[in-house]
Amino acid sequence: MPLDITVDILNAGSGVVSIHGSLTLGTNLKRVEGQVQQLIEEGVQKLVLDLTDCQYADSAGLGFLIHTYGLVSARGGTIRLCGVSERVMDLLKMTKTDALMPCDADLQASLGKL
Repeated sequence: MPLDITVDILNAGSGVVSIHGSLTLGTNLKRVEGQVQQLIEEGVQKLVLDLTDCQYADSAGLGFLIHTYGLVSARGGTIRLCGVSERVMDLLKMTKTDALMPCDADLQASLGKL
């Protein structure tokens, strides 16, 4: 499955980015990273990354998540992950990244905690 995203702006400062496909090294990840970075630069400070349709992430995908966390945090914002698969959660736990980015069971839970 090729990597793609869906962006939903909730209001001027909040948004949801749904990841469709695997977060793996390649040009698609760079393109997605650019789209998310632009969204943050346009003023989104509360961001939910919906990983329901993302079953795998490699080290480049992990780097994308950490970079996105850094961009949002530098602007005083918050980021939450939702719908994290067991495989991706194992990666987050192994690298202790789950301590940086709270993970919720589903999108509604994340939106309620923004």
